[in-house]
Amino acid sequence: MTEPQAPTTTETERGVLVALIFALVAERLRVHYEHGQWLTQAQCSTLAADWLARSKRKLLLALRQHLAGLSDQLARQLAESTSREAGLHVSHELQEALDPRYQSELGQSVMAECARMLDENPQPFDRLRANG
Repeated sequence: MTEPQAPTTTETERGVLVALIFALVAERLRVHYEHGQWLTQAQCSTLAADWLARSKRKLLLALRQHLAGLSDQLARQLAESTSREAGLHVSHELQEALDPRYQSELGQSVMAECARMLDENPQPFDRLRANG
């Protein structure tokens, strides 16, 4: 019997990028439905930097902007494809799904879409990574 292996650094970094897109989508939808506005790319890039700083991680601005752009596409797509009532539900569900203990089929589906978007819209991550 073999021991499960720890995720590689690349897998871990990819997971962080996917999680950032997901969190930005959740925050964009929350602000959209609560305040009737969309967060800007600059606001989302700053939010991502703040969130990363909590775990002593950093990403260069270009990569944070790329993730912010992907989150904008997905958040607007979700808002445009649902009624206001359904959108409010989606927004609430994604906020809840930010807690890893909360199990949500919708959250898992959106997380998978975030991963797909990242895979289909790669950046030259080796140039964009910041150590630290």
